[in-house]
Amino acid sequence: MATIQTIKPDYQHRILIGAGKTRGHGVAKLNELGAEIAREDADKIMDALRAAKGLYEADAFMVISSTAGGTGSGAIPIITNVLKERFADKPVYTILVLPFEHEETAEEMAIYNTAVCLKSTYSIADAVILIDNQRYIKKDFSLKNNIYEINRLIVEPFFDLLCAGEEKKYKNIGAKVMDAGDIIQTLCGWTAIGYGEVKLPLITLPKDWSSNFGKRGEKSFKGLQAMDEAIKELSIDCNPQEAGRALFLISSPGKEMDMTLIKELGDHLRGLASQAIIRNGDYPREKGLLDVTVILSELSDVAKVRNYYVKASELAQSIKNRQGEREEKANLVEDAGKDVPTLL
Repeated sequence: MATIQTIKPDYQHRILIGAGKTRGHGVAKLNELGAEIAREDADKIMDALRAAKGLYEADAFMVISSTAGGTGSGAIPIITNVLKERFADKPVYTILVLPFEHEETAEEMAIYNTAVCLKSTYSIADAVILIDNQRYIKKDFSLKNNIYEINRLIVEPFFDLLCAGEEKKYKNIGAKVMDAGDIIQTLCGWTAIGYGEVKLPLITLPKDWSSNFGKRGEKSFKGLQAMDEAIKELSIDCNPQEAGRALFLISSPGKEMDMTLIKELGDHLRGLASQAIIRNGDYPREKGLLDVTVILSELSDVAKVRNYYVKASELAQSIKNRQGEREEKANLVEDAGKDVPTLL
């Protein structure tokens, strides 16, 4: 808990569940136990939620968990289901963080828990945003010492997206605001999110910059460069052609955005995701930066999810076979010692 720096240490923000069964020590990767304690203590979570200011003004809920462990992977489908039942008028979205490759290799339960969590949550949530931890290892920092930095990269794409529709400063309100309605109409089923940015020179452009073909071309190039980075850095490896819905949000100084740039970005995304209904928006708040957030949603196929299901099925059969072999060997030992006296 010492690593949680921005969450208040009160009962409303840090809720202990399953104290009677686990005494706060986790469930040792047993997702069935994680689901059980979440089901038993769901009212405790709902009570803390009801105490939140602005609860009934919220447009949606977002539930976040990793998938490889027991408590989170077992609890998230249960909590999602409770939210769906008690707040039927609000969508419930989940962010599922997939394990690192070394976790899958060293701990076979990580694969099983992930597959069960994915299937259970997908059947309930309005959308499942997939975050593949492995995609962030290639960044220029060590996993052991920089988990904080990896977490920052994971949440970075959400900032502009969640702020644009709630902006209060007039100068930062876009010509086409990306609000909750656009997000709700986009998020559906398996979902990927990405973010890309390009630094801009901190210089004042001449008043007639818009008539300068070179400047306009450079601006479009930077916008496309940021979008390409966002696609490359999607939170899960997927084929954009599998998306049924998509959106992009561009944020930069207002003078760097015009209809031509928005059109070129829209055309570029249309070429990548030709089957998707595409929404867009602008958010003129950045200084010295042009960034693009991209969401691909209603993905009809995600290879990594499919692989988890296949591996989990094979693993379940392998575990069953190993248990049978151990029972047979245990019976042999017991039979061999049946005539040996005992002191108990």
